[in-house]
Amino acid sequence: MPRIKLQTEIKASKRIVFDLSRSIDLHKIATEHTNEIAIAGKTSGQIGMDESVTWKAKHFGIYQKLTSKITAFERPNLFVDEMVKGAFKSFRHEHYFENFNGGTLMTDSFDYESPLGVLGKLADKLFLQKYMTDLLVKRNRIVKEFAETDKWKKIISV
Repeated sequence: MPRIKLQTEIKASKRIVFDLSRSIDLHKIATEHTNEIAIAGKTSGQIGMDESVTWKAKHFGIYQKLTSKITAFERPNLFVDEMVKGAFKSFRHEHYFENFNGGTLMTDSFDYESPLGVLGKLADKLFLQKYMTDLLVKRNRIVKEFAETDKWKKIISV
């Protein structure tokens, strides 16, 4: 099972980074290139404990749906979203936030299992792990950009 681990330093408060990271609206901005839209469950605002969202997005030229649910939530330190239904066999995305150098260190730990057994493992090695890493890096760049400027005020309220 592949694990993607990323750390992003953000010069903003942990509360702002946490709330941006769980924002459905900011996620839509970060994934515009995949035409990603929230079509069911929580479709705007900040997602919270036991809430789910169903996304529709175009990956590898095919529209896909994925439903994830928040299964752990400790504001503003961590939240976990897990796939309920979708193209993966499973995934679990842990989001951690800690005070760091006057700002926040945001850590993503993304574990997933591809479908199709051996073929899925081959896809991981050939392209899928890089693709998923690139998606998370792009998302984190957007979180950082909004958190470190006044743009966060358009997404979350104080």
